[in-house]
This record gives sequence, structure tokens and C-alpha cells, in this order.
Amino acid sequence: MNPKVDAEVPVLVVGGSLVGLSASLFLGRLGVPHLLVEKHSGTSHHPRGRGNNVRTMEVYRAAGVEQLIREAASVLADNHGILQADTLAGADQEWLFKEIDPGGAMARFSPTGWCLCSQNDLEPVLLEQARALGGDLRFGTELLSFEQDPDGVTAAVRDRSTGVRQTVRAQYVIAADGPRSPVRERLAIGQTGRGDLFHNVSITFRAKRLADVVGERRFIACYLTNPEGAGALLPVDNRELWVFHAPWHPEQGETLDSFTDARCIAHIRAAAGVPDLEVEITGKAPWHAAERVAERYGAGRVFLAGDSAHEMSPTGAFGSNTGIQDAHNLAWKLAAVLGGWAGPGLLDTYEQERQPVARATSARAAARSAEHRHPGYAALPGTGRQQNVLAVALGYRYPVGAVVGTDPASPTVPDSFEATGAVPGSRAPHLWVRRDGVLLSTLDLFGDSLVLLTGPDGAPWQAAAHRLADRDHLPLGAHRFEADLTPEPGADWATAYDLRPGGAVLVRPDGFVAWRTETLPADPETVLAEALRAVLRT
Repeated sequence: MNPKVDAEVPVLVVGGSLVGLSASLFLGRLGVPHLLVEKHSGTSHHPRGRGNNVRTMEVYRAAGVEQLIREAASVLADNHGILQADTLAGADQEWLFKEIDPGGAMARFSPTGWCLCSQNDLEPVLLEQARALGGDLRFGTELLSFEQDPDGVTAAVRDRSTGVRQTVRAQYVIAADGPRSPVRERLAIGQTGRGDLFHNVSITFRAKRLADVVGERRFIACYLTNPEGAGALLPVDNRELWVFHAPWHPEQGETLDSFTDARCIAHIRAAAGVPDLEVEITGKAPWHAAERVAERYGAGRVFLAGDSAHEMSPTGAFGSNTGIQDAHNLAWKLAAVLGGWAGPGLLDTYEQERQPVARATSARAAARSAEHRHPGYAALPGTGRQQNVLAVALGYRYPVGAVVGTDPASPTVPDSFEATGAVPGSRAPHLWVRRDGVLLSTLDLFGDSLVLLTGPDGAPWQAAAHRLADRDHLPLGAHRFEADLTPEPGADWATAYDLRPGGAVLVRPDGFVAWRTETLPADPETVLAEALRAVLRT
């Protein structure tokens, strides 16, 4: 170790909120040593960022924390849908949608489902599990500066409680340091998009009698339209703890100081339609809905993830989910490059893949806010109802990146979600199968390695994969349907993966299809090796 360096790590993660903690968890699962620094003294105390979509729950399932998250979220397990009303006690009410997964249709596409888990409940789970995997996570520690050279990044960090400074040497940095990212500013990376859309003040409060007014309406959020009480009400425990998002207009000169306890109480009473409701204000925090995407997702050895890379309107919780999936995409690529089984060029595909997803998703999020008439947001002219939310959550694709055989001109987010086909650049389909008698999803096969899937006639492909794995020290598994994988009744693997006799599908560690072929060549080892070189940039 350089005597001027206090610590050396392969990866330095800056920021310990949802995305940074998720990055730490994913790196830990892949065996990548890392250090995370977060300037705040602990995880979030504010119940925000609550909606974890099905794709996010799939990646958390792969990381081994799905059940822990559901346990942390159990108090809101029966909350579904978004209600719109003039007041809670009034007669003018409309469900914008009542069920997230009506009829349980999601079970056909995924082994998991949406989970409503507030950030203050989710972050401690991620922190505990990341530390259990060996991560060095330091809260109350801030990044002061960093400098890059061809071989790595040298960063100065400071413990905010003791003032002690340390110099950290890392091969790579993940900047998950929020929408006002100092790292992004230091890299002089600009942003595109429409900028600020609207502003709210998030008010946490206690009101024991409010549960009586809500009754059996177990909503995720209720949008209140009464001008004296406009905003969004979100349950925290369905009993006495609640959050209210009140519109805030700084562009009109309105200050945060104007949101006194008395004003907030009057606003909440008007929203509830109960003039004498007992309300105790417990906290206030401003937040800003915006549509911005970074012009670049990094520079050199420093990468942006989460809000530092993109900001989105909160309707649909697309922002946090996109950020968590950023971290998942980047983690396996860093592990591959650091592990020596991929070339540095693989890291270039992070921006190629994730930036178009952010651009498409941020536009969908803003349109959804307009559709739902989110309090404080003026709807866009001509905005219609947004269909195929699954196309955004599960159906997005990577037309360009660590993939072979894609159409670069194809849309990142298609008009509709297609659950079958195993098209390169798309998420691999879910099927229930048994391996050695154990029931698992095909998605459970991915996460730690590349995986080659074939039909029962794929023994030559399987042998080729094993030889390449041994020869190149490559984490590459191979499975055959109707051989070592026994599909459950009704699980049509040939249709789901579009596997014809002699065909094969290569899936990346993040569960996205990297390459496929329809026929068995004379020399499958050479063909597979060429595909791997193209995907891994070796």
C-alpha cells in the first residue's frame, strides 16, 4: 500500500441511501470488496420512496433479501391502488386504480411481485445484509475530494464526528450521491430534460382518529383535490402515522418557513374533511419532482447511479426503481472487469444501456403524474391514459450494449410487454422448474454467473460451456430443459425462450439475454467463445 493512502479498495461507493446501499449489497453478493461512505449519521427516518416494482423485487430476490424486505413491509402488505377524492370524508371519490395486480396476473410473468416498503424500513434491511456480506459501510463520513489517474481514483474522506481525514485509493467509484450530486458537478457532467416539474413539502404527522375516516380504504396514496387541502395522503401504519405531501410553490416566492405547524394542521384537516381532527406534526421535508437525465453516466473510472444520473416524477416510483436497477447493472460489470473475465470496455455499456432507460422512463413518469393529476402538477396538454406499465417495469430492453444480435433502432421501452421470446437485450422469461428436486424460477439461475440455456438436445452446447468455463476461468453455467431442469406442468420452455432444436440462449448475471442462436453449429465451442468475447469485450 502507498504510505500516503490509508485504505485501498476495488470500489468506493459514495452515498448510502437506497441506490448506494443496493450497490453495496449487489457488490457483496458478487464478492467485490468495497467501501461505502455516507455523510448522514444513519439511514433515512422519513417514510418515502415506497414503491418497489416487480423488477426491483426480482433483483432483490437474486440478492437473497426479498423475504426480509417483505417482512419489513408487512404493515402495508394489504394496501393497493390510488384513490382520488375532494376530501377523505366527502362523497366525491374515484379509484384511479384499485389493484396493482388485479387477478394475480403477475404470477405468470415473475416469481415475485410489487412490494410497498417505505425507505425508512427498507434501508436498514439493505444495510444489515450488505454488512453481513463483508461490506465496509461508514455513515457520518463524507467525500471531500477525488482525483483520477489511469490506474484508479484517489479520494479524501472525513469522519464528520471526529474530523479525522483519510485517503482512500479505489479502482472505481460509484456516485450515488443524490440529485445535487457533488461528484457529478466535479466531473462537469450536464443534464438534459425539462427540469423541475413541481415541488412538495412532505409532512409526517400523527392523527389517531384519521384511521376512522379512512375506514377500509387501504390505498397506497390518496390524492385530495379540495383547494384548501390539496395534496397526497400516504399511510405509514394504517393506524395513526401518516404522511401528507402538500404543494409548495417556491417559484411564487413561497418559503419553507411559511409551512408552520398551524398551517400544516389546517391543511390536513381540510384534506380530511374533519375540522376538529387532532393532528400532531412530527416532521417536514421538502422534495422536488423533476425530469432530468445526466448527459453522461460517468467519466473515466467514476460512474453515476440513481438520482445523480436521473431525476423523475414520483408517480409510479420509477425513479428509485430505475436507480436500484442501475446499481444492479453496474455491479456485475464491475465484478467481471475486476475479476479479469471481462475487458474494461464492458463498463462502457453501462451508459449505453441505462441512459436510454432513464430517458424513456422519466418521460413515462411525468406523463403518469399528469394522468393522475398529481397535486401541484399541471397536466400536460393532450396527455392520455398510460397503458402497459409492465412494459416500463419489466419490458425495457437494451438495443445497444453488452448484447449481440439486437436491432439498435428498436425502442428501449416497447409499447407493450412481451413475456416470451428471450430476445437479446431483454429480460429473460420466468418459468417454474425443478433442479435436483428443488422448485425454483429460471430467474433464480442467474445472478452469480453467465448461464447458457438449451433444450434437451443441447448436450454439445453444455459441454462447450463447461470447457470454456474451465479454460478461461469464467463463471459460466449451462442447463438443459427436460434434462437437469424439469419444467413444472404448464411451463412451456420452448415457447418462453423460443428454443428450437439445436438452439441456445446466453443470459447475463443480471438476467438479461446477451445472445442467442437458432441452430447447433459444427463447432459450438468456437461459436460460443466468439459470442462471449463480443458480450464481455475481451
